[in-house]
Amino acid sequence: MRTAKFSPLLVFCLFLCASVFVSGCQDKLKDLRIRNDIQSKKIADIESQLADTLLKLEQAKSQLAVAKEQGGIETDALQQKVAALVKDLEDKKALIAQMQQRLLYGGAQIPVELSTKLEDFAGRHEMVTYDPSTGIVKFKSDLLFEKGSDVVASTAVEAVKSLCAILNTDEARKFDIVVAGHTDDIPIGKPETRAKHPTNWHLSAHRAISVLNIMARNGIGQQRVSVRGFGEYRPVVPNQAGNKGNPQNRRVELYIVPKGA
Repeated sequence: MRTAKFSPLLVFCLFLCASVFVSGCQDKLKDLRIRNDIQSKKIADIESQLADTLLKLEQAKSQLAVAKEQGGIETDALQQKVAALVKDLEDKKALIAQMQQRLLYGGAQIPVELSTKLEDFAGRHEMVTYDPSTGIVKFKSDLLFEKGSDVVASTAVEAVKSLCAILNTDEARKFDIVVAGHTDDIPIGKPETRAKHPTNWHLSAHRAISVLNIMARNGIGQQRVSVRGFGEYRPVVPNQAGNKGNPQNRRVELYIVPKGA
């Protein structure tokens, strides 16, 4: 048997190429983290502005209520002010949602083989959608959970298990997963539900954790997974007036992101 021999120059070139490749990956990850840090600071600034706008809106609503009771002439002006603040509030929420999506996506390029498996998976499950352009696997919470509960429905557990099998393939192990829970704007009503989930923020985070727990039991390394709860503040469509919600906003999303992002 003839043993292959490599010249020192060839070995050096191979080592140099590998070093450049690793360095390039590290540089990309570093750039991604810097962009994410900048984006996070921008989001925090806008969230601070949103809180200020919300306070002004509550004050304007109170002033309007008093003006209506007293028959004040400034009623029309206050109504216009309330309408302007509501629009400003919705614009800020939409902007935060867009910026948050860019932050979570992290520029992940999903391999064709993995993307195809995820598309096939979504096609087999009514409760699931998959967007290959962003790497988002989305579960509809109405089918994943009972109303006001963070217990995953038995019919949905099998779907999550099937997803875990895909996320444990060689091409998928190069990525991390962000599990993000969302609700609509219906307030938590029942006292027994509020005792466990005081707000929609709590409920959205608890639902994301429930999905994470199933993933952990099915071979997904916990170092690959993080959890976020957005409550009612990342709607994909407008909620109905009067805090009546919208089923499309009740969802759990899984973002496939670069490892370490």
